[in-house]
Amino acid sequence: MTAFIIVSMKPNDPEKLQQYSAAAAQTFDAFDGEIITKGAVTALHGDVSLPAKAVIQFPSAQHASDWYQSDAYQALISLRNEAMTSEFHLVG
Repeated sequence: MTAFIIVSMKPNDPEKLQQYSAAAAQTFDAFDGEIITKGAVTALHGDVSLPAKAVIQFPSAQHASDWYQSDAYQALISLRNEAMTSEFHLVG
């Protein structure tokens, strides 16, 4: 069953965010992941604490979890945390 990682974020350092985004995208292929959409959030109901989102699609929750736990992605966590404030949620 298809699964999605929903990333809520607030950029902290645009230059580092660009570096992180490029490096993270390279880690998706091994897990059949792809970015479906990303951008600013418009609230239809409730508050928005982090102003941007990205949706990453994977063939299954196991693929998504394996991607997040992979050595390749884990190596980017420090850069990610400098680049943005974020929350990652697995749906599906």
